Amino acid sequence: MSAEHPAPEMRIGDRERRATDDRLRAALDDGVLTLVEYDERTRECWAARTQRELDALVVDLPGPAAPVAAERPTVVDSRPVGATARKPWHERLGGVVVPLVIAAAAVFVGGHLVTADDGGAIFGSRTVSVAPGDAEAQVATLFGNTEVVVPPGVTVRTTGTMIFGSTECRQACAVPPNGATLPELVVDANGAFGSVEVVTPAEAAAGGIRDRDDDDDD
Repeated sequence: MSAEHPAPEMRIGDRERRATDDRLRAALDDGVLTLVEYDERTRECWAARTQRELDALVVDLPGPAAPVAAERPTVVDSRPVGATARKPWHERLGGVVVPLVIAAAAVFVGGHLVTADDGGAIFGSRTVSVAPGDAEAQVATLFGNTEVVVPPGVTVRTTGTMIFGSTECRQACAVPPNGATLPELVVDANGAFGSVEVVTPAEAAAGGIRDRDDDDDD
């Protein structure tokens, strides 16, 4: 490619996003990132479309495997026999905060799972089909993946909250061509540690958004 027409950036899929999310989670567990920083970077990670965007999220983080020092000075332990080593404050805080966040997310999603008219997924995958003529669909997911298949001839608008997760909607949420006006379908998606994919029947027949991303990467 010439300098006037540079090659387009390589797009990435959920496989690369998961790898970056694993590095962010490791940085959180090691105390390199705060919980707020981890939350912000995770959201950007699952919204990323190119490898450059993912690289920017981990450029200031240690590598996957930190090198072991060749020599370390000998330290004499002056604690009484039987004394237990005290963990650093950030590790103690993380051991309390992270379980609380997970528990709060589970409670949040649990309430939506009970009230979701169209169902959801827990620790697995589920497909929900929206009937023609419906104006709203409510789904929820916890540590799982929910695929929402919408009928043709509608424009989808997504609402709801995903904690440490994502809502994907491409063709179904696209603006109709030529200024056409189509009935609006609202998909209220709530969840944590999972994903919701809103797809057209054609996308569902092709394997969904995630499988198409993986095929494009291959």
